[in-house]
Amino acid sequence: MYVNPRGEMPFLDHLEELRWRIFKAGGSLIAACVVGFVIVHYYGVMELLINPIRPYLPNGQLNVFSPATPFFIELKLALIVGVILSFPIIIYQVWAFMSPALERRERRIIIPALYTGLGLFILGVALAYFVALPLTLRFFDGFQEEYLAWTIGVDQHLAYTVRLLLAFGIVFELPVVVMILAALGLVTPAYLRSKRRHAIVIITVTAAFLSPGDVIAVTALLMFPLIILYEVSILLAAFVRRKAPEENAIEPPELEASAGVVEADREQQDPQ
Repeated sequence: MYVNPRGEMPFLDHLEELRWRIFKAGGSLIAACVVGFVIVHYYGVMELLINPIRPYLPNGQLNVFSPATPFFIELKLALIVGVILSFPIIIYQVWAFMSPALERRERRIIIPALYTGLGLFILGVALAYFVALPLTLRFFDGFQEEYLAWTIGVDQHLAYTVRLLLAFGIVFELPVVVMILAALGLVTPAYLRSKRRHAIVIITVTAAFLSPGDVIAVTALLMFPLIILYEVSILLAAFVRRKAPEENAIEPPELEASAGVVEADREQQDPQ
């Protein structure tokens, strides 16, 4: 593969590189799904998802309404586990394809941002699993409990639970997204501060939309961390933008060396 001294590749080589990156990412996803099926079948992933709702079930078990449902449930969970397991590899393939086009300052910011994003995603999922999910179940259980008993299908419960976990995990990525946009020069701290009121309205609507069952307590539980994360995003954007002039002021050694060669040539041509 031809690469010129500036690190640029011809267009067809870019397409070939993209094809191999997609092939590797897709292969890792398929392999991870196979591993995910083994994990779901033998290592009690279903138990982990059912535990929060088990106290509210009359017989302690969820219901199925088709003989094929347990098999397809395992396939769905295997796909989710496979995506989680292969996600670092997929991110690496995307990064390996895009990183040559980024400046050194951008790469130094984006790499820590990806690790921070993983930690924030885990924090959001943990908050949903240990706080928001039990809260919503207690809320729903308080209605007509003397007349009604829960008969819940496994599909409904898993859709509810997975949606809640993913909603919290994804929205907790807000500081990372803002930090990357600030590193690329697409947003500034001043712009974020000027749009604070609009952001609060958007956060409220988003939290209400993502909250399963539209429970007010869960909406608030999702909204307040988002507001805090937005303020943190402003601080991170200010830090990134403040670092940019300092790093741009340092001239790379290659440019300094080339400038010295040009100056020496001028002195030889014009001794005076």
